[in-house]
Amino acid sequence: MSVTSIISAVFHIAGSLCFLLYGMKLMSDGIQKSAGEKLKAALHFMTGNRFTALFTGCLLTMIIQSSGATTVMVITFVNAGLITLEQSIPVIFGANIGTTITAWIVAVFGFNFKMEVFAIPIFGFGYLLTTIKKWHKEGFGQAIMGFGLLFIALGWLSAALSNNTYIEEMMPSIQNMGFMSIPVGFIIGIILTALMHSSSAMTAIVITMAYNVTTPTNGDFIWQLSAAIVIGSNIGSTIDSIMASFGANANAKRASLVHVLFNCFNALLALALLKPFTSLVDFIVPGSVQSNIVIHIAMLHTLLKVIGNLLFLPWTKHIAALMLRLVKDNPNDAPTEYKLDFPESPMRNSPMTYIIAAQHEVKSMADIGVEMFDRLQYGFTDRSGRFITDHYGNLVNEENYMDQMHEQLVNYLIKCEQLDVDNHQNDLINMLIQITGELESLSDDCLSIGVYIKRMNEKQYVYPQEDFNSLLPYLELVRQLLQFVYRNIDKTLSEPQMQYAKELEDGIDARRKALKKVARNRLEGGANVKAELLYMDLVRQIEKIGDRCFAIAGQLTMSHQ
Repeated sequence: MSVTSIISAVFHIAGSLCFLLYGMKLMSDGIQKSAGEKLKAALHFMTGNRFTALFTGCLLTMIIQSSGATTVMVITFVNAGLITLEQSIPVIFGANIGTTITAWIVAVFGFNFKMEVFAIPIFGFGYLLTTIKKWHKEGFGQAIMGFGLLFIALGWLSAALSNNTYIEEMMPSIQNMGFMSIPVGFIIGIILTALMHSSSAMTAIVITMAYNVTTPTNGDFIWQLSAAIVIGSNIGSTIDSIMASFGANANAKRASLVHVLFNCFNALLALALLKPFTSLVDFIVPGSVQSNIVIHIAMLHTLLKVIGNLLFLPWTKHIAALMLRLVKDNPNDAPTEYKLDFPESPMRNSPMTYIIAAQHEVKSMADIGVEMFDRLQYGFTDRSGRFITDHYGNLVNEENYMDQMHEQLVNYLIKCEQLDVDNHQNDLINMLIQITGELESLSDDCLSIGVYIKRMNEKQYVYPQEDFNSLLPYLELVRQLLQFVYRNIDKTLSEPQMQYAKELEDGIDARRKALKKVARNRLEGGANVKAELLYMDLVRQIEKIGDRCFAIAGQLTMSHQ
C-alpha cells in the first residue's frame, strides 16, 4: 500500500470520525435544548426510590444520548444540594444503561438499512426546522440534523474501512501479540474514549470496524478484540465526571468517585471473565459471530451495563456510606465567605442545568432573608437587650453574606446568559437576577431595622407600650408576605396567588399609614422628636421589606408568561 494511499485512508477515517462525533454532539445538544425544561420534572423522579432514580438516569441518557452529560448533570445537582449522594447513585447507574441505546441504533439501522440514502433529506428537514423561528423547533431541528450527520458519517466510515488493506494488515499484527492482544484492545478503548469523551461514539466506531473487517477466518479474534475495546471504553467514559468534580464540594466528588469505581470494577470484572462473558452473548444472540457481529457487540455493551447495575443497585446505601469514608468532608465546604464557581464542564450546552442550580442558590438566599427577619421579630418582642448580644452580630454577618451571594449569583447568571439559551431561558435568567437584587435589598432593610432596634435600646427611648405593641400586627403582615414568597420562590404564581400577595401588600400600606399617624400625633403632643423620627423611620423600613416581597411576587407571576 503506497504512502499516498495510507495518508488518504487516514484522512478519510479521521474526517469520518469527526463528522460522527459532531453529529452525536449536535443530536445531544439539540435534544437537551428541546427537553431542557423537563429537567425539573426529572429531579422529582430522582428524589424517589432507587428504581425510579435508575429509570430516570436511564431515560435521561436515552433522550440526550450521552451518559457523560447525565452524570455531569447529576454531579452538578449534588454539588448544588438539589439531590443527595444516595439519590444520585441509582441515577448514575441508570445513565450507564441508557448509553447503550446508541449502539443499538447503529447496529439495527446503520447496516441493515441504507440509512445514508435518507440522511441528507433528514439533515435538510432538520435545518428547515431551525430556520423557521415561529415554529419554535430549533432544538428539535438541531437534533434531527445531528441524526442525519450521524448516519452520513457512518456511511463514510464504513466506506473508509471496507476493503482497506492497511486495516486488514493491522489486525494480524495485533493478533500476533498473543495473550497481550486483549489487554492492548482494552487500553485502546480507555484512551480513545477518554479523548473523544464518548463511549457511545467509541462503540459505534467498533461496530463499524468489526462489520467491515470481519471474515470467516478472523471472526472470533475480531469479536474478542471488539469486546475488549468496548469494555475498556467503560473506563474511558468516566473522564467527564472526573472533570466535573474539579472544584466541587465533597458530596459531588463522592458522586464522581461512584461513577469511576463502578465503571472500573465492572470493566475489570468483565475483562477477567471475557471468555464466559462473550460465550453468554453468543448464547443469547442468534446466528454466528461472523454473520451477526454488530448485534453481538451491541448486546455485549448492554449486558455489561445491565449486569453490573443489577449487582450493585441493592447496595446503594452501603456504597454511599463507603464514599463518605473514602472522601472526607472538606472544612471549606461550609465557608464563612460565599463562593459560587461557574463549572467549566461538558454541560455547557445544557444551560437549564446551570439555571436550576442558580434557582437553588436563590432559594438559599431567600432562606437567609427569612432567618434575618425572624431575628428582628425577636428584637421587637424581647425588650431586655438580648437582641444586641444574641442576634445583632449574626444579622451583620448574614447581610454581608447576602451581599456576596448577590454579587456572585449575578455574575453566575450573566455567564449563563452567554450560553446558547432560548428566549424563555433568557427571561428566566433575567427574572433570577431581579429576584437576587430584591433579596439583597431585603437583607439591607433587615440590617437597617436591626440598627434602629439597637439604637432604641442604647438610647433608652421610651414609647407607650400599646403603640410599640401595635407594631407586632404590622410585622406579622410582612412576615406572612415574606413566608408566602419564600414558599413559592421556585414556582410560578397564579392570578389568585398574586391577588393574595396584593391583599397583604395593601394591608401593610394601610398599617404603615396608621402607625405614622400615631407617631405624628405623639410629636404634636410634645414627644421626643428624635425618638419619634426614629420610630417613623422604623415603620417605613419595615414597609420596604413588604415592597421587596411584593416585587419578587410580581417577578414570579411573570416567570412563565
